[in-house]
Amino acid sequence: MLAIVSVLALVTLLLTAFGSGAPERQTAAAAPAPAVETAVTPEPEVLASVSNLRIQLPVAAEAVTAIGFHGAGGDAIALQPVGRQANEGVLARLWRRIAGSPRTGPLWYRLDGSSDTEVLNVGAVPGTDVYAPVTGTVVAISDYVIDGKAYGARIDLRPSDAPSVTVSLTHLRADPSLAVGSPLSAATSKLGTVVDVAAAERQALAKHARADGNNVAIEVHPAAGSLP
Repeated sequence: MLAIVSVLALVTLLLTAFGSGAPERQTAAAAPAPAVETAVTPEPEVLASVSNLRIQLPVAAEAVTAIGFHGAGGDAIALQPVGRQANEGVLARLWRRIAGSPRTGPLWYRLDGSSDTEVLNVGAVPGTDVYAPVTGTVVAISDYVIDGKAYGARIDLRPSDAPSVTVSLTHLRADPSLAVGSPLSAATSKLGTVVDVAAAERQALAKHARADGNNVAIEVHPAAGSLP
């Protein structure tokens, strides 16, 4: 018993002299998110197609936070995604491996559990430069309104390769130099910059992308007066 008491006394003395031995907890500062260059012209890359029309990447690849597809009402035309679905089911992935047909290209997500693909969302932080996804002409510029307040513009394009349809972009602020009739070159002509639309409504891409899922939204509709 005397030996045990002596050992405890010695341990207490050592802890008092040199500290408890427990390291002081320090809160490490969170590493800042890497800076993303928002004013870079995108390299040509096809994200979706409609018949012979190819929808190209509208922002620089390094600025993309995620890509997703979901449904839309009205007369929007279903898009054919290019690349591989990132959140496809186990059976679909297994079948792809068995069939030996892995898809290459950009990863994309089905959003809101929908199998529809009328809307293409290309995620990017607000302020990112947006370029034309098709070669063609500007046919309309109007306010994009949510709950009575304008959040950027809706820009309608008439693609040269498919004049029977209109390609519409929203969630962006139109460039001051843009006007109806302006000619556009895909991945070269600037349309505007991404706006913070997530401040007004929850974005379907928010589950898969940072910056609250802010994005450029692209739809394709039949042009006015065209046959269905």
